[in-house]
Amino acid sequence: MNTSHEINCNCENLILTMNLIADHAKDVARELDIESVSQIIHEFFKAERIFVMGAGRSGLVGKSFAMRMMHLGFTVFVVGESTTPAVRDNDLVLAVSGSGETPSIVSLGKIAKEIGSTLIAITSNTDSTLSRMADTTVKIRGRTKNHIDGYLERHMKGEYRTLTPMGTTFEISTMIFFDSVIAEMMVLIDATEDDLRKRHSVFD
Repeated sequence: MNTSHEINCNCENLILTMNLIADHAKDVARELDIESVSQIIHEFFKAERIFVMGAGRSGLVGKSFAMRMMHLGFTVFVVGESTTPAVRDNDLVLAVSGSGETPSIVSLGKIAKEIGSTLIAITSNTDSTLSRMADTTVKIRGRTKNHIDGYLERHMKGEYRTLTPMGTTFEISTMIFFDSVIAEMMVLIDATEDDLRKRHSVFD
């Protein structure tokens, strides 16, 4: 990137943004519906195979979770990969979409339901098309006006949308949530980090 002015960064906004994201993740943890979370963990263990899907950065978050699930010993695929097989009725499809209205994910969710597979939605919008068709939804809240007012009112009100653009807070909070789900499941099956490492790719 070319710029016509000198860059003099004091990293004030960097630190502010990190604090915003950390505070938001703590809020998400406090607001989690534990019953829904327990249900999806139960469904993970029950499923023959797990298919993960999401678009854009949400898809990258989902792919990271799929990798950790594989490390735990689950049979897991990422929708859209050339080696991913067809979904069957005894499979589980995990859909990640902040809005719950991403056209490609909603369309694939409908197909999953027509096949008869279990559909899990991770979204900020529990009134969305994706959430309404899902068997279980876990809400991961994105950015809200209250969060702006509570943290930046004194000196930077309104900049929150710039500091954490588009779906940033949803995506990062979902990543933290997924890693925490992995930690919970490790305890449930008495798995260790060494167990996960044994399934890690030797080609990295």
